[in-house]
Amino acid sequence: MNVFTRKLVNKNILSHASVYHHHCQKTIHDDSTVQSSKLKTNKLKTLKSKLAQDDYHLSDFLVDNYSRGHDYLRISLTERCNLRCTYCMPEEGVPLTAKDRLLSNDEIFRISKLFVQQGVRKIRLTGGEPLIRRDFVDIVASLNTLKDGNGGGNKLDTIGVTTNGIVLGRKMADLKKAGLDCINISLDTLEPMKYEFITRRRGWERVMSAIKKAVDMNFQSVKINCVVMNGLNEDEVCDFVKLTQDLNVDVRFIEYMPFDGNRWQEKKMVSYSTMMQNITTHFTDVQKLNDHPNDTSKGYRIPGYVGQFGFITSMSEHFCSTCNRVRLTADGNLKVCLFGNTEVSLRDEMRSGKSDEELAEIIGGAVKRKKKQHAGMFNLANQKNRPMILIATNNPLSKQHHVPSTISSIYANQQLLRHNDHQHHRHFYHHSCRHLANDQRHLTHVDRATGRAAMVDVGEKSITRRTATASGRVQLNRAAFDAVKSNTLKKGDVLTLSRVAAIMATKRCSELIPLCHQVPLTSVECHLALDDVSTSILIRVTSRTTWNTGVEMEALTGVSVAALTIYDMCKSIGHSGMKICEIEVVSKSGGKSGDYRKSDE
Repeated sequence: MNVFTRKLVNKNILSHASVYHHHCQKTIHDDSTVQSSKLKTNKLKTLKSKLAQDDYHLSDFLVDNYSRGHDYLRISLTERCNLRCTYCMPEEGVPLTAKDRLLSNDEIFRISKLFVQQGVRKIRLTGGEPLIRRDFVDIVASLNTLKDGNGGGNKLDTIGVTTNGIVLGRKMADLKKAGLDCINISLDTLEPMKYEFITRRRGWERVMSAIKKAVDMNFQSVKINCVVMNGLNEDEVCDFVKLTQDLNVDVRFIEYMPFDGNRWQEKKMVSYSTMMQNITTHFTDVQKLNDHPNDTSKGYRIPGYVGQFGFITSMSEHFCSTCNRVRLTADGNLKVCLFGNTEVSLRDEMRSGKSDEELAEIIGGAVKRKKKQHAGMFNLANQKNRPMILIATNNPLSKQHHVPSTISSIYANQQLLRHNDHQHHRHFYHHSCRHLANDQRHLTHVDRATGRAAMVDVGEKSITRRTATASGRVQLNRAAFDAVKSNTLKKGDVLTLSRVAAIMATKRCSELIPLCHQVPLTSVECHLALDDVSTSILIRVTSRTTWNTGVEMEALTGVSVAALTIYDMCKSIGHSGMKICEIEVVSKSGGKSGDYRKSDE
């Protein structure tokens, strides 16, 4: 073994133990402080014993200035992906790196072997979608040779993959034979129609089939990665937990993280504590598991369930103090922190003729420059970094994908009103308010003293059960109607996607309509029907709440967005004969003003 691979053997045993001891000081959700303390002490003893007895050498090059040892390498194989997840990449994709600037198979193996020589024990292959590489099985097989001591005395323990699961099923047997140990599958919803909305592609059934097949084939671990976002899938957290009842998987709920181009907003993020509160409301007995020292996930289990679940709390409770990961992008750049914006090109150094010893020095320098922790979620949101999909490459995402927040845009556009128009409107408001002062049926969202828009204070209103139903119609030309009816449009299933759009829009009404209150909805229903006679799609949305204000606007917003979705998906056939019409409230119940039905008019 080379001298540079033997540094800090005993020192790093203590370093790992010290890091974990620090990790154990973090507050975790546990009903018993005493029991939690005992678990931590036992884990620390186990770690020290394992590291002391193991014939394992972690090089100084993989230990940073905060005594964190890095024995886990993640390698992105491609920036290409067969999905277009809304939080990850734009619908049209991203600029692709030229093939000759990506790492070759030989270069991937050389770097992997070097890292194993330095002490890396686990390699995970990512993307993009790594399984779309035709040589993916060959790459796994070559890395598998590093488990036999082909890494300069050290041995690779584990080869894993993170995949969207679309093509996993047909390659799984070959991957098992090639030496793949662990599979992480990204899945953000258990609803097929919502899956198509999130990914802009079909394939939910194939992903679920792959998950079950992986469990049946007894891989070391099968994990489901679920990015949880407010207004999208936060209502499915407990459904994912229920999935672990009969399926031996580890569901990991990931806090929504900021990357270039994904339009991160704090209000979209659902924190670990919020998810945990939701789960403990539905499941009376939730057991904390004994996490491994470098686990990114806080593990839990429901007694009697065969699987488990956990939380990756990168934003609300970062785990930087125990980070043991470094990343290699598809174009050969070394990232020592997922959220860091500094990178070192190992590809260029290799191609310039650097020896393994020189590469190890470069790697060591990069690791030593790793910061103590990332900048925090608010700073990260404004910090330049690769988009998530481009953790695989060095291409910047075009600025054209940034869209300002809806409310900010509305207020900014209001400033463009011409001065004369403003003077006219001000005169109109003051004139009107004089007439409204003695009229009880005034506009409640207009301040009668100033004529300005104002939000109604509902704090004094009674909390009651309230329901509202709205309807609308989208008239299509015959060609578009037949395409929807036969489900042959290239953009996908119109009825499914418009139904999901209606539900999502209803839940986010207050973000779209400036003076609407944020209402905690208890349910949203959307029904669509095809009318052959008028070649129309009839839309009906019902929203319900137990609150102190009505939900008519929520129902109207759902109908409107469903109609717009239908129009958008059908317009490629031709605008002729297409129109959105007859959007109205047809019934409401609850509240001071009483019940209403259109038929009663």
